[in-house]
Amino acid sequence: MERIFAQNLLKIQAVKLQPQQPFQWASGILSPIYCDNRIVLSYPNARQLVKEGLTQLAKDKEFDVIAGVATAGIAHGVLLADVLNCPYIYVRSSRKSHGRQNLIEGHLKEGQKVLVIEDLVSTGGSSLQAVEGIRDAGGIVNDTLALFTYGFPEAQEAFSKANCTLNTISNYDILLEEALKMNIINNEDLGILSDWKKDAKNWKPNI
Repeated sequence: MERIFAQNLLKIQAVKLQPQQPFQWASGILSPIYCDNRIVLSYPNARQLVKEGLTQLAKDKEFDVIAGVATAGIAHGVLLADVLNCPYIYVRSSRKSHGRQNLIEGHLKEGQKVLVIEDLVSTGGSSLQAVEGIRDAGGIVNDTLALFTYGFPEAQEAFSKANCTLNTISNYDILLEEALKMNIINNEDLGILSDWKKDAKNWKPNI
């Protein structure tokens, strides 16, 4: 599944690889990859892969409720909740400034076990913020699932410190292997893309 899903992300251009013309993230980091899993929603076959992938990852987890992380994780969480016929909530990035000032939308009972769904994990900050919000509200979170991760060591360390596992349908290393097979990148590109992952914050393109 991880290879099939990586191939699909490349085919529908949900992931773009530009080692010679890097993107700039909001954080200022220069990146030779841009991942937008929202594009998956426009393709029925890709959506089916998300359903199958998340269902497979969820099968050995214990949970009462599924929670999507706003905003990109909301739709993917709904897909899984529908497949499993499971209660669903989603977690905002911050509390509403009006009305009931909710952080969590939907019904969460104290002591319920929650499976968190994210679209993309880079440093893990948004995912773990959602985990913390659910725990503060009385929910129990042991596991997070995501479509894709860059596999940064700091993310793995952050999830470990939070006592929360992270499992993903696919990942950066697998994606690069498939991109090479599909002739989307060449060996020189592969070297550049691999170097970026080792030190993304300080990486600069060699142009």
